Amino acid sequence: MEQITASELRIKLKNKETVIIVDVREPWEYEERQLHPSSRNFPLGNLPQLISEMTELKEVSFVVHCKTGTRSNQAQKYLRKNGFSRVINLVGGIEGY
Repeated sequence: MEQITASELRIKLKNKETVIIVDVREPWEYEERQLHPSSRNFPLGNLPQLISEMTELKEVSFVVHCKTGTRSNQAQKYLRKNGFSRVINLVGGIEGY
């Protein structure tokens, strides 16, 4: 499974590369702290219901993250099983960022 470190992601954002960030934490966690203003919230537990809203992400690379990397790893596996081949997991999650 493809992964990205916090320092690699920081460099991409600093260089103003187009990076789509998907936060798979719960909405209350997302509201408390966001990794980046452009991040989108698709909670892990709701992915089966939200997957139809994510179809535009099927053909692009995007980074998933959670608090520590556990939920985003699960999300990455689930999304890959459902046709999202370019999902990248943020190692260590937002805590590592």
